[in-house]
Amino acid sequence: MADLYVIGHLNPDMDSIAAAMGYGWLLNERDGENTIAARAGAINPQTSWVLNQVQLDPPVLMTDASPRFEAVSRRFATITPDAPLREAWTISSRTGGIAPVVDEDGKPFGLVTGWSIFSYLSQVIGPVVSQSGGEFSPLMETPSREACDLNVPAFNANARIRDSLNKVLRLEENDFFVVDEEGRYLGIARQRDLLNPPRIRVVLVDHNEPRQSIGSLDEAELVEILDHHRLDNASTHTPIRFTVDVVGSTSTLVAERIEQAGLSAPPQIAGVLLGGVLSDTLALTSPTTTERDEHAARRLARWAFIPGSPLQGETLESFGKKVVEAGAGLESRNPDEIVTQDLKQYEAGGYRFTIAQAEVTKFIDSEDTKQALFDALNRQRDKYGLDFSMLMITNVVAASSRLMTSTGPPVLNELPYPLLSDGLRHAEGVVSRKKQLLPVVLGLVES
Repeated sequence: MADLYVIGHLNPDMDSIAAAMGYGWLLNERDGENTIAARAGAINPQTSWVLNQVQLDPPVLMTDASPRFEAVSRRFATITPDAPLREAWTISSRTGGIAPVVDEDGKPFGLVTGWSIFSYLSQVIGPVVSQSGGEFSPLMETPSREACDLNVPAFNANARIRDSLNKVLRLEENDFFVVDEEGRYLGIARQRDLLNPPRIRVVLVDHNEPRQSIGSLDEAELVEILDHHRLDNASTHTPIRFTVDVVGSTSTLVAERIEQAGLSAPPQIAGVLLGGVLSDTLALTSPTTTERDEHAARRLARWAFIPGSPLQGETLESFGKKVVEAGAGLESRNPDEIVTQDLKQYEAGGYRFTIAQAEVTKFIDSEDTKQALFDALNRQRDKYGLDFSMLMITNVVAASSRLMTSTGPPVLNELPYPLLSDGLRHAEGVVSRKKQLLPVVLGLVES
């Protein structure tokens, strides 16, 4: 069965990473899928802290879903340039007419094909063959290098097929080398396979909006969506499993499905999922928190805190406090990273804009830090051609937020939050981007 990638949104937060890892584990355990947990960007400090605590590596980085050359590569048997032509003949009879010739250093030398053998024989024997036929046996002992096509193009295994398709169609060859980053032989790709490569199978978690997903999603086979955000989903060619539910965390939905399957997550996976629940609900204090989140957190804690686990000795309260604190603090971080991590992009009312969220334990005092963040928001707006960019700085202790916006349209002046002397807006009691801030912003831009 082809690999199934489980991946969250761009600029992944803790819940996005946790849901990918947890749901990937469940699909493998319950359904026998060959799952690979993936991420669509760099992990943030909070996620890094949680992964270190549970002693797990981050999911693999996946930049887009466009098929790669490795997807159609076949690792045919090879010979060295000095191997007799009869060995090439034997391999080609089993591979459909080709025999890869590879140097001792593992790099492609050439390709023995039916045409290259014919060309070689034509040069050696000439246009007329005698009836005795005795010339052919000695020729089969000739080094394969003599009958090689030396002009076979090579493509990197991780390169996107679509980027080289025009070149492939212009070439006369039907077979191509696939190599690694060092140029070493990995296999052969055939033109007919490059024209119709297998689609990457993908499950999206913690988002359903295409603009928040990995690139080239339309080139993938979308299998399922598991989310807890508003609907703005991608179209599909065939029906898929689609779940969007009203809970505070996608990790909660994963925990529920583990329970429904009659399974219990191993301590490390349970710890990651618990980090996802506690992060997205601000340790179960956010307005988005539901009874289901609380139930999931207690169940995950029971699995994660068992004796011998990396989180042995923790409690729901102690671990929740540490998770929240791990995501707090801005002064020591790069402003451009702050305004891009946990970033969501939206389009409504003719406006294109982004809202990022950062969690702190105290609001920013430094004027230099504030100005640096304003500058970063303006750079982000210009870089992506947006109408405006917004940063929501949430104080998890005071349960309130401060809003920073780039220079933007006059509609931003109508935000119903008091403008402070430093240019920030105070949003008392607002801690949820999804449930509290976004509806207000959408109401303004769509009016």
